[in-house]
Amino acid sequence: MSVSPPFDPALVPSPCFVVDAEALRKNGRILDQVRQASGAKIILALKAFSMHPAFPVLRPFLNGTTASSLNEALLGKFEFGGEVHAYAVAYSDADFLRLQDMAGHISFNSLSEWSHHKTVALQRSDVQYGIRINPQYSEVQVDLYNPCIPGSRFGMTAEDLKGADLTGICGLHSHTLCEQGSDTLARTVEHIEAKFGDLLHQMNWLNLGGGHHITKPCYDRELLIKTVSDLRETYDLEVILEPGEAVAVDAGWLVTEVMDVFESQGSQHAILDSSATAHMPDVLEMPYRPHILGSGEANEKAHSYKLGGITCLAGDRMGDYSFDQPLKRGDRLFFTDMAIYSMVKTSHFNGVAHPGIALWDGESGEMKVTREFGYAEFRDRLG
Repeated sequence: MSVSPPFDPALVPSPCFVVDAEALRKNGRILDQVRQASGAKIILALKAFSMHPAFPVLRPFLNGTTASSLNEALLGKFEFGGEVHAYAVAYSDADFLRLQDMAGHISFNSLSEWSHHKTVALQRSDVQYGIRINPQYSEVQVDLYNPCIPGSRFGMTAEDLKGADLTGICGLHSHTLCEQGSDTLARTVEHIEAKFGDLLHQMNWLNLGGGHHITKPCYDRELLIKTVSDLRETYDLEVILEPGEAVAVDAGWLVTEVMDVFESQGSQHAILDSSATAHMPDVLEMPYRPHILGSGEANEKAHSYKLGGITCLAGDRMGDYSFDQPLKRGDRLFFTDMAIYSMVKTSHFNGVAHPGIALWDGESGEMKVTREFGYAEFRDRLG
């Protein structure tokens, strides 16, 4: 029993992340259209998608990458190319020195962090520095993902920056969105202008972070273009967007296999060779219920199951699903929209089999398994 994706599942191992190159191109074309129409720079947030074998597919459509660490900056510089931007909550002295050779734009989280690195930073004339701001406005509903909750550790408020010496700072960085539309961005920009408008006139650039669902069908791209264009015209500055999800949304699957089916306490259970804990942690953190091709809600279809992962964690569960046909050992299931975040957050918890990684090109029909993992990767990770 299985409902198959548009590629031949026999071409990949299980479990395996499969990324769709043609879906990446589709997203890339949309982002490029926005980039050309608005004049914004659009860069890939590597924290969401860092599968470098797919970078050649995306490279024509984006200005570069944004990094949250030295390792991501290295990946962006040497594997993607183009501009490299960086923001982290804090930088070690050693990482900051190396980061200056990787990134052309570096944002600091606080005035004290900027003060600590300022002397070294200003020895370089080829790097532009920014400060993260907190507009104290966000429409994110889940506190885990909301950078503007009271007492947030992210960025400086307008009050924090009042009277501050910003010599050497030429940009402001704001990130307050999470899977949201341009209407949310427009309202957020109103708060940024109200609180930081005077500073914006002194800056060379404004980074509006990620969380923009630009490539979703219902997204109002014309409003985004207008919002960005108005900012550029009003303040004579460069506007930077750093989407992650919008680059690779709906561009991948997690292929998984049923290992056991049994009944317990009146419920049907199916155990998979994958894991929410180790392979799809956002399922538990967000939390959310990922879609499986051909599935329905519990009791919607004829056969309902509680899907569980392979680890020892009691909460390693994907959720309740139903199917037209009963599940059996060896059936393959296909979780959708698995190119973003899941791939970068995987772990070796319990030593469970790590998903392989494959790139499928619907245009040419080529499937390439780019990486498989075994005992050596598990062993070498901790020693």
